[in-house]
Amino acid sequence: MKRITLLAAICAALLVSACASRVDLPSSDNLRVGLRIQNSAIAPGNGGELINGAALLPGDILLTSVATLNSFGIRLGTFSPVSHALLYLGDGQIAEAVGSGVRARSLDAVIAEEQMVVAFRVPGIDAAHVERLRAWAISQVGVRYNTVGVVLNAPFVLNRRVCELPLIPSAVSRFCVTGMAMVQLGGSHDDRFFCSQFVLEAYNQAGLPITTADPRWVSPADLLHMREGDVPTIAATQPLRYVGHLKYNPPPVIVVDGNSTR
Repeated sequence: MKRITLLAAICAALLVSACASRVDLPSSDNLRVGLRIQNSAIAPGNGGELINGAALLPGDILLTSVATLNSFGIRLGTFSPVSHALLYLGDGQIAEAVGSGVRARSLDAVIAEEQMVVAFRVPGIDAAHVERLRAWAISQVGVRYNTVGVVLNAPFVLNRRVCELPLIPSAVSRFCVTGMAMVQLGGSHDDRFFCSQFVLEAYNQAGLPITTADPRWVSPADLLHMREGDVPTIAATQPLRYVGHLKYNPPPVIVVDGNSTR
């Protein structure tokens, strides 16, 4: 009876959050049926570690959050602790897409401004990929922000929760998300960028796609769930590897900042 009650409680929680889940069927190595649930935990205490900039390599993806109204809205809408994504270019420099457009700035400025900065690495990246990625990212500096894409993404992020209901087979979930994205996001720009779209397009241009999905469909939260051991809603070609936290200081308050559109 206790097991039934516990299972009912778990299912109820999943229904409320509509976080993605996966059922691991029995195999020759493991005869048990397992349920894996999408994980938003990202504090260093959850098996992570604090690092400094010297641990980064060109091409690393940084996911961040900051104490602003925009950041809070994104995190609330995506049920995620991150709201922004950017690329480390090496030599202490990053590239990112923000409200003013694509820009390059120092890693130190990012760490000083953001409340949390966590790094992930794309497996298989080599020097040739890095060279193409950096050249493309720098060439995009000044390109306008994809405001239409962000506006269209807001309802898409909420509506696609239907596709992530507990125990829906992964193939059905992917088909549902893909169909919904094609209908709801078809009018957004692919020559302007919001933050995670910019990161994914950089890797496409480098010849090392992170996912086969359209970059316009992917949020910073989706990138977080593409890490090893998690359950992604939008599948990665291969899981991202956790590098470490450059900063962890959860924002205690929300500050309205009209200059930081994520």
